[in-house]
Amino acid sequence: MAKPDLNNFRSRMDKAVGALKEEFAGLRTGRASAGLLDPIQVEAYGSMSPLNAVAAISVPEPRMIAVSVWDKGMVVSVEKAIRSSGLGLNPVVDGQTLRIPIPPLTEERRKELAKLAGRYAEQQKVAVRNVRRDANDDLKKAEKAGEISQDEQKKMEAEVQKDTDAAIKRIDEALKAKEVEIMQV
Repeated sequence: MAKPDLNNFRSRMDKAVGALKEEFAGLRTGRASAGLLDPIQVEAYGSMSPLNAVAAISVPEPRMIAVSVWDKGMVVSVEKAIRSSGLGLNPVVDGQTLRIPIPPLTEERRKELAKLAGRYAEQQKVAVRNVRRDANDDLKKAEKAGEISQDEQKKMEAEVQKDTDAAIKRIDEALKAKEVEIMQV
């Protein structure tokens, strides 16, 4: 076993923060966002494909998403996928374009979304803490195997803790920003 590489653990923590931001992009706020449709899969040519593989998605107005389907035969499949996505969206078909009005959120729905955002953030904090645990385990093993001194182990553990605190702080900041965005009328 070689000396533990802290950069590997840092990048795993960064990935947890990145995953949180992706999850937040799929959370619906009162404003239209192309990222809202990212999780939608469409049945295309006998297999499931992401919506952005069969259509161009744009946001022409703050409360409207436009989906321009490239293949005329796919319009019905795309409409069906959007309706059944569980996002509460009702597309209006206009030739090969689907216009999706984004209804304003109720106060109750905003609170639910804020709670959901909190759960997403908590999951990623747990992921970051798991990375910290793995890093500390590796450092202990390296110290036992004699690859690093006890002083080095303590110094590296302190660095891992610093990285963990920084990642959790970024998660908290992202959550706070998302909650403000969700609660904004």
